[in-house]
Amino acid sequence: MEPRIQYAKTSDGVNIAYWTLGEGTPLIYMPTFPYSHLQLEWKNERRRRWYQRLAEKTKLIRYDGRGTGLSERDAVNHSLETDILDLEAVASRLHLEKFSLFAFLHAGPAAITYAVRNPDRVSHLILWCTYAVATDYLESPQGQAVRALVSADWDTYVETAGRLVFGWAEAEQGTEFAEMVREGTTQAATEAYLQAVDQVDVTALLPKVQSQTLVLHRRQLRWPPLEVTTSIVSGIPDAHLAPLEGSSAALHTGDMEAAVRAISEFLGAGDEVGDAEHPEPGAFRTILFTDVEGSTALTDRLGDAKARDILREHERITRDALKQHGGSEIKTMGDGFMASFASATKALECAIAMQRAFAQRNERAEESIRVRIGLNAGEPIAEDDPGGRGDLFGTAVNMAARVAAKAESGEILASNVVRELVAGKGFLFNDRGETELRGFEDPVRLYEVSWRVTD
Repeated sequence: MEPRIQYAKTSDGVNIAYWTLGEGTPLIYMPTFPYSHLQLEWKNERRRRWYQRLAEKTKLIRYDGRGTGLSERDAVNHSLETDILDLEAVASRLHLEKFSLFAFLHAGPAAITYAVRNPDRVSHLILWCTYAVATDYLESPQGQAVRALVSADWDTYVETAGRLVFGWAEAEQGTEFAEMVREGTTQAATEAYLQAVDQVDVTALLPKVQSQTLVLHRRQLRWPPLEVTTSIVSGIPDAHLAPLEGSSAALHTGDMEAAVRAISEFLGAGDEVGDAEHPEPGAFRTILFTDVEGSTALTDRLGDAKARDILREHERITRDALKQHGGSEIKTMGDGFMASFASATKALECAIAMQRAFAQRNERAEESIRVRIGLNAGEPIAEDDPGGRGDLFGTAVNMAARVAAKAESGEILASNVVRELVAGKGFLFNDRGETELRGFEDPVRLYEVSWRVTD
């Protein structure tokens, strides 16, 4: 069934068309000028399937920006601020307190700006084929060619833009794109928009983004090049890059499922997983740390993109185990995780499940993931980080991190307090003796946890 078109009014009086699809955590899918028309997009089988896949686990919200599609077409005053007004109108009309943002191409700078201004509302930020500085995109040879074509010959631009911008080789896709642009906007509106975004530069805002951020890019995409995307990843704290195969800037073409998987995994990453318990501040917890051995050497050997693919496998396996054993993900450090458990038994069961899953994965993989795990228990201090996310601090946490650092590849090490908490529960421990831990005056007795079937 086709989604019902509704309207929201911006604070400057512009009517914005939108629809919603699915149930769950809200995901606002921002439009990029001039490629937006709610009704025609839904009639396109591939686009429709793309939206339906995203809506399987989210409440997907799609809207046409001012001057395009089914929104008010006479509103041709464009700027980064008016893009934000359109977004805010839809979010307010739906009474959304917190949501995720998806931004493609020209919508990226507005999404970044909105996320910085509203850190309490934007939980996740997904950026696809976008830029922080407009000149990186518009002043490239391809960008200049397209801008000249828009002004010189609108009909030719409409017919060829699909191939120039998206790299589509199929005539059918080019025809559908041309129809959408003709119906969705005008030459004058497109020229006005390109002039408006020409001065956009949100580079200074990148370090201020507090939302969890995923940046998507296709490896063979020529425009914008990968370097433009990686500059965003390096600028936003803890942003993740997910390189996808292909040369099309349209996620509903090529390997659509790879994009869906990356987005689904990312949107689930910040949620409390499984049946995780939520103790009161200062409550007794078991702290678990993971660390991928040799991650720097892995990057040097394979390069950023391939190494990142392998680290994403570490993230997937770790989060699956946390979900199954009631662990709470506290934070990820790129090549490691910090998690907490209300039960020491569940924490050890989770650690064992992780190592067995990594071992099974390594048996069939070309590149192995070698992980060390350390556990300690105590009463950590619970505080919110600057982004409003819960974090844990204190001696119990510091010792867990030091214990993990003492583990070898494929090992699980636990402090004596963890061993005592699970006494009589069937776990097997090997006494590793007393060990000096950095930052602690007295030696600490550590135990290796047996997890292999042959142990």
